[in-house]
Amino acid sequence: MGEVKIQYQNLVEMLEDSVQKYADRPLYGTKRGGAYAWTSYREFGKLVEQFRGGLAALGVEPGDKVAVISRNTLQWAVGAYATYSLGAQYVPMYETQLLREWEFITRNCGARVLLTANSEIYEQTKTFPEQISSMRHVVLLEGSGAEQTFDRLCVVGEQVPAASSSPELDAPMGMIYTSGTTGHPKGVVLSHKNMLVQTAAGIPLLRKGWEPAEMKTLCFLPWAHIFGQVAEVHGLIQEGGSAALVEDVNTLVDELALVQPTVLFAVPRVYNRIHERLQGQMKEKPGFIQNLFYGGLRRAKLERAGQPLSGMDRLLLGLARKIVFKKVQQRFGGNLRMAVSGASALSPEVAEFVNDLGIDVYEGYGLSENTAALTINYKGNRKFGSVGKPISGVRIEIDKSVEGSKAEDGEVIAYGEVIMLGYHNLPELTEATITADGGLRTGDLGHLDEEGYLYITGRVKEQFKLENGKYVAPAPLEESLKLSPFINQILVTGLNRPHTVALIVVEMETVEDFAVSESLGGSGEALLQEPRIRERLQQELTRYGADYAGFEQPENFALLAEEWSIDNGLLTPTLKLKRTVVEDQFQTQIDALYG
Repeated sequence: MGEVKIQYQNLVEMLEDSVQKYADRPLYGTKRGGAYAWTSYREFGKLVEQFRGGLAALGVEPGDKVAVISRNTLQWAVGAYATYSLGAQYVPMYETQLLREWEFITRNCGARVLLTANSEIYEQTKTFPEQISSMRHVVLLEGSGAEQTFDRLCVVGEQVPAASSSPELDAPMGMIYTSGTTGHPKGVVLSHKNMLVQTAAGIPLLRKGWEPAEMKTLCFLPWAHIFGQVAEVHGLIQEGGSAALVEDVNTLVDELALVQPTVLFAVPRVYNRIHERLQGQMKEKPGFIQNLFYGGLRRAKLERAGQPLSGMDRLLLGLARKIVFKKVQQRFGGNLRMAVSGASALSPEVAEFVNDLGIDVYEGYGLSENTAALTINYKGNRKFGSVGKPISGVRIEIDKSVEGSKAEDGEVIAYGEVIMLGYHNLPELTEATITADGGLRTGDLGHLDEEGYLYITGRVKEQFKLENGKYVAPAPLEESLKLSPFINQILVTGLNRPHTVALIVVEMETVEDFAVSESLGGSGEALLQEPRIRERLQQELTRYGADYAGFEQPENFALLAEEWSIDNGLLTPTLKLKRTVVEDQFQTQIDALYG
């Protein structure tokens, strides 16, 4: 398992060290007037001092909770470290959550102060102090029009500074509330030690061979999620890196060209979109370019596998890289050296595709309950399809008493100093999740290969048994099927049924383009009744599900036009499918598929 050496007693010491070492380096960039204005480490440290004084003036004391509802902003990060330096705990929430969820989390954690991103959220929550006994103040982070604002509290803190506290290593640094695919969100309590061990063990592996100043990224993963918080806040600050804060993920391509990052942290959905769009764009190119592109990818794969290339192969690969791949890389800013994927399974096909274009792709695995990463693929240690080897200080065991669809699978149990302190105010659930000898029951199915690489094959609670007794773990199959340009979202189900079926939310633009090419009449949702459309979707299911057993592949399916979203209650704020909610809402359609 190996011991992880950490340099600091707490995150406060870590920040103070980074401010001293990297004082004049840019830390966070905020877009203003079409360009990014950068805040240096020294300036960030000063803002933390000022806001700490402001929070202290509001009565925040050691052990208190400061909650925040905000996208990724400079104020979010300042608020976090100001809170830690008072010995208090930071509790982030998503802007996309519903008012009742904000109220539940704020009440459940016992927040004393709530930080709100903008006037709209402030107006919805300003009465919380009257409704929630623990709460005293609601603060507006950007703008004016509130009694307490970020700028006003910084002025107060400048006038009446508060001494920095030094929390104990095992003291809680905050909570990450899980997305809650079923029931209420649960507060995962993490310690300063959890976070320091995670950043000390994980981030340097990814940055292997780099100088700290070379780590530059775009922040668009939500910091209320553990992956984004570790990678783009604490790990970034520890490493002396910099990050531009993206306000709108829809402008991501433009921001990449402007910022020219060296590393990108993203979820599989982003890489899937890259794969899909490049494939679509390539269909519009002349035959010569298409042949060069796909021929180059094939030769890059052979080269990566260590197979010898002929002189002609090397020439064609060189041309592909110079004429085609380089243009793709320029769309990512031209400096991107590494892409990291986490939060859910990344298709090996997509990973290899992006990697062979010249952008190294590494996948990791973990949960909020273990402070982000248990395993990581990194330079010199990578297998596509796996989620990597355990990081230092982590041991993985497979509990074979939990049955899976594959003989080698079992529940993944993790050990190490990254394991949470527990669930807030849920002792029975904590006891059920953490074994007597300190192992975390991840709820994921998987296995280790002979070299120690971990493969995740599904969720224990999501897998279901067919009438014939065979188990189906739907998530990996669903991820494969979503590679089809016709499929936006999909749910595969079949508990106690003779076979599996699927609900498919189609990509309407792709369906409509296909309808035009086939001279089909109609448009929109009416097209989904066309036999030729269903026939094409069946072909897509067969093609993209080819690597799965026959009993796993859907025998029937329903086509839907309306996307599952956070707004209609079918996705969590981290875009995970609320499987049971979807099944309940579409139970009539599911039953009809067995008619």
